[in-house]
Amino acid sequence: MQHRSHSLLLVSAGLLLAAGPKDPAPRGNIFAEKGFVHVLGPSPAIAPNADEAAVDSRILESCDIIKDLDTYYWYYHAQSKDKSRWPRGYRICVATAPTPLGPWKRFENNPVLDHGPEGSWDRTSVDGAVLMKQGAYDMKRGTEQYYMWYSARGPSGRHIGLATASSPLGPWKKYEGNPIVKDFGYLGGVARVNGKFYMFVQDPVGVTDQGPFRVATAEKPEGPWTKYEGNPVLTPGDWGAWDDGGYSEARVRYHEGVFHWFYGGTKTPKFESIGYAYSLDGFNWIKYGANPVVDLSRVPDAAGLAEVHAYLEGPYVYLYHTLRYFTGKGTARGISSYPPWATEDLAIQVLTIDPRFKIAMPALNIESLAPRQSSRIQDCLPIGLESASSLALSVECTYEAAVRAGLSLHVRGSDDGVIYDTVDLNTFDIPLDAGKRVRKTVELSPKVKYVKVIVENLDGSRTVRSVNVKATVGN
Repeated sequence: MQHRSHSLLLVSAGLLLAAGPKDPAPRGNIFAEKGFVHVLGPSPAIAPNADEAAVDSRILESCDIIKDLDTYYWYYHAQSKDKSRWPRGYRICVATAPTPLGPWKRFENNPVLDHGPEGSWDRTSVDGAVLMKQGAYDMKRGTEQYYMWYSARGPSGRHIGLATASSPLGPWKKYEGNPIVKDFGYLGGVARVNGKFYMFVQDPVGVTDQGPFRVATAEKPEGPWTKYEGNPVLTPGDWGAWDDGGYSEARVRYHEGVFHWFYGGTKTPKFESIGYAYSLDGFNWIKYGANPVVDLSRVPDAAGLAEVHAYLEGPYVYLYHTLRYFTGKGTARGISSYPPWATEDLAIQVLTIDPRFKIAMPALNIESLAPRQSSRIQDCLPIGLESASSLALSVECTYEAAVRAGLSLHVRGSDDGVIYDTVDLNTFDIPLDAGKRVRKTVELSPKVKYVKVIVENLDGSRTVRSVNVKATVGN
């Protein structure tokens, strides 16, 4: 449901978001003048676990992202290849990182939320986790409170439940009054505004898992929840539009008096780009006129950018999402599948309106390189340069004491991010310092859309350890 256009100017720590182009552009509205700049983030950022017995060894789909102290927590629901140990549907897992872009480390005790006992309402699947840290440190209880709302499926259908914990890693205790909302689709986000809770879902769920967005409200985390009489609040575009197939569940953020919704919009049947809408009250939404803000074609080999969960920090909007492929070729997965959504990883995109941006992100991490060994081109994440004019590559490695030769860094270009050159764009030597950890940064101005790197160990008898390459892109 859309209403008459509003003028909106949001200024917070360098981030400005504004109304769509139907609105008269307020003077000095930088967003209306320049729009979003998209920077390719780690794609993929997390792939299924190589251990086939692990709970997350088959399919990963994005849930919520929170920051607590100096750590970022990315929740996701996953399926395993080991159906004897992990039968039925999804379970909720988490990974942690020191920065919004990683590198990400799986929690060793995943899953953090499992199915209920036989016959329970959440027996078949738990998924769609949404997190919130509530209140300040409680001296009486000696701990802080974390809420996890989640979708689940069981004998009675699909409903929404609540769990609580004193740490983002749990242990999570399910609310004894679950489910707290019945028959309400896929959970996307919960926002708390002026003491009221707003729950945003994708409902009803269509045959390809997409649908319109709806909202419910409550005074307490557990409810009672009241579904809005004017639902749905955001509907698919008209036939032929980029989002005419509906939406996958997506996180709403409330920031500086405005609700912000970055979401996966589907071009039937399953090909999702990312759009943006805003609201002043949580019920009446305006779609941004320059949608999609991240087109599917800007992520190499992508067939879908789904289950988007936005996180706002400084001048950047980080978009955490599920990544589906057309082919899987050129990725670390190195596999192809049909239908294309049968292969799902987790990825991150970055939006900014700052034309002078500088963003650093992990590109390659290798525990060790044997003598005369080179990394594979598939081991490196694609580094996108469509919106950037500069690139700096920082290489770190640890040499053994008896090493006699160093590393060589090979930079390869690509026009599509899938197939890369067989000849180097640039080659750099990483200086040798026996027994020491070495770091070198090189600067480039490549005139290509994408690059990857290969690291070569030139020593004939010694291993090089902890090889890390970070890419800083900017203007």
